[in-house]
Amino acid sequence: MGDPWGDIVAGVLTFRGSPTRRWHGSGPMPTDPVVAWRFPAEAQMCSMSSVAGIEQEWCGMGWTGQPAVFERQGRTWVVFGAFDARVHFLDGRTGEKIIPDFATADIIKGSVTVDPDGYPLVYVGSRDDRLRILAIDRARPTELWGLDADDTGPRLWNNDWDASPLVLNDHLFEGGENSRFHVVRLNRSYDDDGHVAVDPQLVWDVAGWDDDLLAEVDSNVSIENSPLIVGNTLYFANSGGLVQGWDIAGLADGVEPTRVFRFWAGDDVDATLVPDEDGMLYVGVEYERETVRSLELGQILKLDPSRPDDPLVWAVEARTKVGTGVWGTPAIYRDLVVVPTADGEVLGISRAGGEVRWKLEIPGPVWSSPTIVDDVMVIGDCTGSVRAFDLHADGTQPTQIWEVPTGVCVEASAAVWDGTVYIGSRDGHLYALRDPS
Repeated sequence: MGDPWGDIVAGVLTFRGSPTRRWHGSGPMPTDPVVAWRFPAEAQMCSMSSVAGIEQEWCGMGWTGQPAVFERQGRTWVVFGAFDARVHFLDGRTGEKIIPDFATADIIKGSVTVDPDGYPLVYVGSRDDRLRILAIDRARPTELWGLDADDTGPRLWNNDWDASPLVLNDHLFEGGENSRFHVVRLNRSYDDDGHVAVDPQLVWDVAGWDDDLLAEVDSNVSIENSPLIVGNTLYFANSGGLVQGWDIAGLADGVEPTRVFRFWAGDDVDATLVPDEDGMLYVGVEYERETVRSLELGQILKLDPSRPDDPLVWAVEARTKVGTGVWGTPAIYRDLVVVPTADGEVLGISRAGGEVRWKLEIPGPVWSSPTIVDDVMVIGDCTGSVRAFDLHADGTQPTQIWEVPTGVCVEASAAVWDGTVYIGSRDGHLYALRDPS
C-alpha cells in the first residue's frame, strides 16, 4: 500500500501507480512551477467522436487521462493517450517525441499502463472498440495484439475501453464498457531478433453484472473504473453500482476466479476503488438514477470486505442534484480519505468515523482525481487551473500554495515524477510544470 510498483521499472506506470492504486508518484513536488513545456507546442490534440449518435470535437485529455511516466534507456518517457485518437511517446525533459504517435480510430479517455516487468510494452484501450498491446522497442510503436470488445461473451453496454489495465504475474486484467471483465495470459518473451513478443490467451471472461443487479437498474452496467488487486483479491465496480471482489489465487494453475464479495452501491461507480492498509475499500458513487438505495446510502462509502454480509462501515452524502456525486478517484492521506465531488468540493474525511474534517471549494465539476506527493495535493478544476494545496500533516484546513492556468477545464489526473507535474487539459495540450531552477 502506498509503495511504487516494484523495482524493475522506475516510474508511475499506470493510473494511480500500482496494483493497489495507492502510489501517486515521486517528489520533490514543485513549489512555484511554470510551464516547462506543453505538447503540442502550437497545434492542439483534437479529433471528432460520436456520442449517442452526435458527432462533436474533443480536444486534449479528459477523465481519467493520467500519463504514465517512467525511466527507460537513460530517458524519462511520458506516454499517454489523448482526444486526438493517438498514443504519444514524449521525452519528459523536453516534450519532444521519442518515437512517432500510434493512431487509433477513436479518442482515448483512459490511462495507459506500462509493463512493470521491464518488457517494452504499453497496454492501452480506445473508444474504437479495441484493447491493444503496443511494442515500443522498434522505430515505430507496433501493435502486437488486440482484443475487440465484441470478441468476448455477450455484452450489455457499448464497446469502449476506459479503464487502466493491470499486469501481474504475466496476466493482464481489464474491464470494458462491454460490461465484462477479462483476464489474458500474456506469454511475454523476445524473438530471435531481440524484439519483444507476446502470445496472449484469453483465460477468463465474465459478465460484470448478475440477475439481482439487472432487477434494480437498466442495462448500463459498463466497467469504466480501473481494476485493483489486494493480496489475492481482484476488485472492480460497474456503472450499475455493483462492487465485486474475486479470488484470483489459482490463476497461475489454471483455476478460474471465484466471487468472494458483492455490494450494491445503488448508482454508477466509475471512480476507481481505493483500499487502505486494513483492507477497507473507499467507494465514490455518482448520483444519476435517483434510486432509493443511493438516497439512503450516500455517495462516499467505506466498505469492509471481511464482513461480506454487512460490509458498510459508514457513508457520506455528497450530492445536490442529478449528475453530481463522485467521479474522481479518492486518495488516502494519513488518517483521511480525500474525495473530489462534481459539486466542486474536495472533502477530507476521517477514515475511522466518516466525519468531514475539512472542505475545499474549487470550480467544479471536479473530475480530476487528487494526486498527493510530499504532503501536497495537485488537482485540476473546471476553470482550467491546476492547483496545489498543502494538506498539513496535522489535518487542519489545506492552504493553496500555487496555481497554473490552462484556460479550459482540467478533468485529467496528474502524475508527479522527479520534480515535475505532468497533466493534461481539455484545451488540447499536456503540460509539464516544474520550478524554473
